[in-house]
Amino acid sequence: MFIKPGIFDKFGNVICGVSTRFGKEARPPFDFNMSFKVGDDADAVKKNRKDFFDALGIDGSRVTFQFQTHSTVHNYVSETCFFSGSDGLYTDKSGLFLAVNVADCIPVFVYDSENKIAAVIHSGWKGTQQRIVTHTIKTMTDTFNSKPEQLYVYVGPGISINNFEVGKEVYDLFEEEFKEARAGKLYVDLKKDIYSRLINTGVPAENIEVSGYCTYGDKELFHSYRRDGEKSGRMLGVIGMK
Repeated sequence: MFIKPGIFDKFGNVICGVSTRFGKEARPPFDFNMSFKVGDDADAVKKNRKDFFDALGIDGSRVTFQFQTHSTVHNYVSETCFFSGSDGLYTDKSGLFLAVNVADCIPVFVYDSENKIAAVIHSGWKGTQQRIVTHTIKTMTDTFNSKPEQLYVYVGPGISINNFEVGKEVYDLFEEEFKEARAGKLYVDLKKDIYSRLINTGVPAENIEVSGYCTYGDKELFHSYRRDGEKSGRMLGVIGMK
């Protein structure tokens, strides 16, 4: 039902997971969909979310959501709420959980092991190119004195360079090491870009887990808007502290 990263296993207080296409009552074409915005039945979505949250062992009423706009905007969460126009959330409060919608863009989950801070980031090509992960970590550093060497990060399932074909206008925005041209087509590696920014920020390589899953390529497991268009559901990624 969900993907669980190993990077947080040593921390008994951290809960983190990303849903997949499959759950107790997954129904085509949206399968185990977590979004109310794709045309799926609202009651089915509510049931899917409850099943996912139950599997994680969390109370769904304690989850904060955001309407993602491919920005660098990130917000502090002190109590359960909804943010309109936000692509990152962070909290120092136990018992609160932070959600990100996933359907090809890269979800990034951060945990400050010293100060007990959790963060979730939605990093599509715009957010990646504009360094939303770097901006969020800087805010954590400025606000809570987070130190990069104390951060643990999961770069979750998202589209891989093998399938992320872009136009020249997007291709030209990225540095050479994060893109390639083959067979007359242009591709960008969002995960590699995010990983590099984390390293440059000072997060140790051993503190970073990068998912090998591709939402587009692993079609039996994940929704993908780029692959399935209007018939695509959405996954949810969640992180928080007990």
